[in-house]
Amino acid sequence: MKERLLQLAAAFGTGAILLATTSCGNVQGKAPSFLVIDSLAGASGAVPGQYGGTLQADVVTTVSGVATRFEDLGQAQLRIVLKDQGAPGATASPSPLNAITVNRYHVAYRRADGRNVQGVDVPYDFDGAVTATVTTSATQLGFSLVRIQAKLEPPLRALASLGGSVAISTIADVTFYGHDQAGNEVSQTGSISITFADWADPS
Repeated sequence: MKERLLQLAAAFGTGAILLATTSCGNVQGKAPSFLVIDSLAGASGAVPGQYGGTLQADVVTTVSGVATRFEDLGQAQLRIVLKDQGAPGATASPSPLNAITVNRYHVAYRRADGRNVQGVDVPYDFDGAVTATVTTSATQLGFSLVRIQAKLEPPLRALASLGGSVAISTIADVTFYGHDQAGNEVSQTGSISITFADWADPS
């Protein structure tokens, strides 16, 4: 009886391992390659060439005495990696079919304190379109990280004219979607910290 129980436990354990492996494969998708986000950076629309690993997003910028709002920019560096790396001494090499074409992205904002009601605590999520084909070489992709509409809506609108005395600190989760050249769907998510305030205007 004891031996039979051990056999059942062993069989159950093997089944659990197989189930876990299958589930993991489904989460990763059917594509033999996947996206890697090497870096995710942001730049204020008022100084678009100055990218950093975090973003101070100005809700309103005075330009020649006029209150102006800019979209803030994102920049991602992407590449692909094969899931099956081959064997020692026989490393697998990607084929042109393994290249991944990114065609859209989604940005969602969240706060560390859990107050995440869109339009009240954080800006609204949004989807955007961007197209680039990614290979094993690093590919740089630019996109809108904060839409100008967000600065005209709650809660960011209320931060204007407060001189930076009130700020909203968020994490932006950016998910890129695409497909390999055989049509298999692929996605990958990266995150960047964004602090919204009425920051001092650039000189």
